This record gives sequence, structure tokens and C-alpha cells, in this order.
Amino acid sequence: MFPIDELDRKILRTLQQDTSQPLEQIARTVGSSKSPVWTRIKKLKTAGVIKREIAVLDADKLGLNETFFIAVKTDRHSEQWLTDFRAAIETLPEILEAHRLAGEVDYLLKVRLTSTKAYDELYKKLIAKVELHNVTSMLVMENIKETTALKI
Repeated sequence: MFPIDELDRKILRTLQQDTSQPLEQIARTVGSSKSPVWTRIKKLKTAGVIKREIAVLDADKLGLNETFFIAVKTDRHSEQWLTDFRAAIETLPEILEAHRLAGEVDYLLKVRLTSTKAYDELYKKLIAKVELHNVTSMLVMENIKETTALKI
């Protein structure tokens, strides 16, 4: 864990809301001046606390109206299968998140797509790349909360 103090936390909370703010605005928001804020941001980037700066897009406005969670069970637990599965996941940009889990489900995938037909096409691409034992898909009916901001 990288040590951060309260000023770092304020800076990070502010940046999580909008990284495009001018440095002057960030400094004003956190109650500091530009120079120390710039130095701390640079330090946080160098340490990898700030991994990257991105634009968060509105998926619905881009026609990606359907969110699916895909629960994957496998009866294969070899290193080669995992390598193949990871490679398959990386080649499918529709898959936004992929998590290896403890419990009944081995993997949980999150995808954003235009339609259920697009989901079917993704499913066919995935099973063509790697053998799966059991797949359960869940269509999101309502997105109640979605954030990228961490509680710090």
C-alpha cells in the first residue's frame, strides 16, 4: 500500500470526479496551491496510484443499451486452459470486466452490447475460442449504481 495523507485523498477524490479540471480549480477545491498539488499528482502517478486518465463514455448514447453479466463455470483448471481463457477475454472488447471468483461460479464477466442478438454473437465467439462447462447469462434490467470512484 502506498502511503497517502489527507491532502492526497482530497486530490484523488477530486480527480475521480473530473480529471479535466484545471490545476487551479483542483488546488482551490482541495484547499492548497497549484505547486504542491501538481507535485503530489506527479508523485501519485509515478507511484501508480493514478493508473491512467480516461474519458468515461455514456454507453446508452452510443447504442450499447444492454448490460449482461455472464457467470462461467469450468471443469478445467489447468494453467493452459486459464491462459487460453485469458487470451480469449482479451480479444473480445465487448467484455468490460472479467473476474476469477471463489465459490460456485469460476468467472464473472460484464459486457455492454447493443442487443440480445449481439450477446448471442459474443457468446458464439467466446465458445469458439475456449471450452466452457456451464454459462449463465443475466440481463441487467436497471442500473441502480455504477461508479469508477473508489472510497478513499
